[in-house]
Amino acid sequence: MKLIIIAPCLLSPFYVYRGPKGKEYETAKLIRELMGELGGEWHVLAYPCPEFEVMGWPRAPASREVYERLGMRERAKIIADFIGRIIGEEKPAKVIFVGVKGSPTCGVFHTSSSDPESYPYREMQEFRHMGKEERIERSRRLVEEQGFRIIKRPGILFEILMARFPNALYVEFDKDDIEGSLERLKAALEEGP
Repeated sequence: MKLIIIAPCLLSPFYVYRGPKGKEYETAKLIRELMGELGGEWHVLAYPCPEFEVMGWPRAPASREVYERLGMRERAKIIADFIGRIIGEEKPAKVIFVGVKGSPTCGVFHTSSSDPESYPYREMQEFRHMGKEERIERSRRLVEEQGFRIIKRPGILFEILMARFPNALYVEFDKDDIEGSLERLKAALEEGP
């Protein structure tokens, strides 16, 4: 048995904080097609979305530092425990973790960063009442206003996973480079045990 452990928003774009746009739909479609081509020895585990677990949906964009303040580390540990239990019980011959570039929780090598002191925490509840177009526009402005940037560091969950499972393969999916990301994922799938 071989196991792909994948961020749920890569399979179902509806988990994305503001709702899906074109690149999320395309990413999910192509990853599902790739998963459909895998042999029977492969199994897929889409773990619970950490951000959904903490903030629900829809939600405002937030950086790694903001999620740290909101208690994400504890939720991420619970999800990592769940994943660890599956790995321990099933004992897969190969494990590939697939995360999302820039995600505050599921970034593998890159996460989002901002100043948590200046974040407008009060606005988070407003996102639950906005329609899709308004959420997308407000998300764009909030990211810009807060000066979100991508830094070299794993997201909160993947930092925990990499410490617990250092021998697994890790693939970061960049929704702004879908073709290149698919090629990296295919290469990981074809790599030896």
